[in-house]
Amino acid sequence: MLVVCLALSLAGCAAKPVSRELLEEAPILTPTSPTGLDLESLPPPRRKLDIAVYQFPDLTGKNEPNDNVAVFSRAVTQGGAGFVVDALQRAGHGHWFTVDERGGLNDLLQERQLVRATRAEFEADNARPLPPMRFAGLLLEGGIIGFDGNVVTGGVGANFLNIGGDVQYRQDTVTVAMRVVSVQSGEMLTSITTTKTVYSLALRANVYKFVSVDKLLQAEAGITRTEPTQLAVRQAIDLAVYASVLQGAKKGIWNFADPRRGRELLDDYLAREATTPVQLSSVPKKPEG
Repeated sequence: MLVVCLALSLAGCAAKPVSRELLEEAPILTPTSPTGLDLESLPPPRRKLDIAVYQFPDLTGKNEPNDNVAVFSRAVTQGGAGFVVDALQRAGHGHWFTVDERGGLNDLLQERQLVRATRAEFEADNARPLPPMRFAGLLLEGGIIGFDGNVVTGGVGANFLNIGGDVQYRQDTVTVAMRVVSVQSGEMLTSITTTKTVYSLALRANVYKFVSVDKLLQAEAGITRTEPTQLAVRQAIDLAVYASVLQGAKKGIWNFADPRRGRELLDDYLAREATTPVQLSSVPKKPEG
């Protein structure tokens, strides 16, 4: 009888829909950092710029750091070009750059050839030609040029009566280089290098104590927090695009639609650049009203 009841209960559980796992989370859009928010809040330009990005590779040659075993995974993302395109399209809420497709140029040309061949086959002499592809006046180049692991390491711990804890931390750095080149002349218009620090922190606590002659109490707890490297790369790229816009405005290569707002933004950027590393969280916003 007991076996029958157990079988029925298992069958009832199997009929219920499978619930989500305890730690499962739904996908979300990547949150925008303060650097990204300032990039998006750039005043619009006088004229939108066409720009092309062929690649933005990992030039570090570094594998993921591991003190115990050899790891062949790369230390930084191999999809830097995707972050660059995203940053260019977010600059000034999309008012600064028109990004022309170049990463999948071969696929694009093949698809256009397929369209032309299909139209020629079914429409003959009446086949409509495809409009010309956009060409860029600017070319963005560069890459992730540095990843230095364990730049700073350390920790602290203490125990008293076999009750204690310890804290360990590590600091890595990611460096990005970006340059904007004129397609017509080949002149390098802007050149920017940015660095982002990546922090890792581990906190542990433990108890090891005899509660009686033959009974031992042992307990441990801990938490580790590591900043995702790809988000650090994204912030460094966002800052590089932001600085490239302001450096080009400083040289008069392009201009803001509102010269007064552009001048205020540029003066603040140059003043902070001359004294401290650029941190965009304090960039003045457009006054309300």
